[in-house]
Amino acid sequence: MKDIINRRNFLQKSSALAIGGAVAGSGIFNSGCSATAAGGGELIKAACIGVFPGDIGVMEKFKMAAAAGFAGIEPNTIKTPEEVAEYKKASEETGVKIHSIMNSDHWRFPLTDNDPEVVAKSVDCIKTSMKNAKELGADAVLLVPGIVTAQVGYAEVYKRSQETINNEILPMARELNIAIAIENVGNRFLMSPLEFAQYVDDFDCPHVKAYFDVGNVTRYGFPQDWIRILGDRLVKIHVKKFEPGREHQPFDPENRRTEGIDWPDVRKALDDVSYEGWVSAEVRGGSEANVKEISARMDKIFAGENPIPEDEFVKEDS
Repeated sequence: MKDIINRRNFLQKSSALAIGGAVAGSGIFNSGCSATAAGGGELIKAACIGVFPGDIGVMEKFKMAAAAGFAGIEPNTIKTPEEVAEYKKASEETGVKIHSIMNSDHWRFPLTDNDPEVVAKSVDCIKTSMKNAKELGADAVLLVPGIVTAQVGYAEVYKRSQETINNEILPMARELNIAIAIENVGNRFLMSPLEFAQYVDDFDCPHVKAYFDVGNVTRYGFPQDWIRILGDRLVKIHVKKFEPGREHQPFDPENRRTEGIDWPDVRKALDDVSYEGWVSAEVRGGSEANVKEISARMDKIFAGENPIPEDEFVKEDS
């Protein structure tokens, strides 16, 4: 494995990436690990299972998804054969595809924990998620690769996560032909798009990709910038911070503290890197009407429009 914790090497790699970023979408960032295109160049609309009401059954959730215009659903790790069969039946009968599995235990059992037993439990859940994916026709498993804590430092998370993924997870991923989709999330890790890109490239493997969450970088970056840097490393997209029922920040390019999202430029960035495939809402759900509104707003995002009505923006003091 590469000397990933050598500061000079890392800075040299980052500088090379920064130079390449001057020509966004040119292929300079591409590692050669291309994701399989889906949907003939189109974005495909999906929702995480949590978007749907929690008090209805799996079949009802899939029917609601179909009625609202979602082509896919992303469930969490499914722990029993009976539940797998239930999801498979719901998908087959409604035509709503299960396109990815959101691994569920990487927070409770971090992959980079100091305790080997915790790591083993994390690996077991990831393997279950990969088996879910294979049985249900999905092609990726979302993975939070580690958590930086006071007890486990940043460099150690980098090193441990790559070693464990390489040694314990990738052999099965290759066997099942499932992508391990690394997500950017609030784990104090992979805090810049250059580092995220380098982290994926370190594996030099087509089964390790980037699962980019548009809403998870707004406090310290611009999602369209991350998209253009990650390029063809991208295999899946999550979207949030557009849904009804919450106050929204308007996009303000002059305010570095804003969490507003320039949705038209996000859409353009996806075109710039020729992203094709699944985009899933990862938002708080609710009633059927709420689910339909989420779907309608995603249609606006896909069309390159602002999905948020002006009356939902946070009103600043005059």
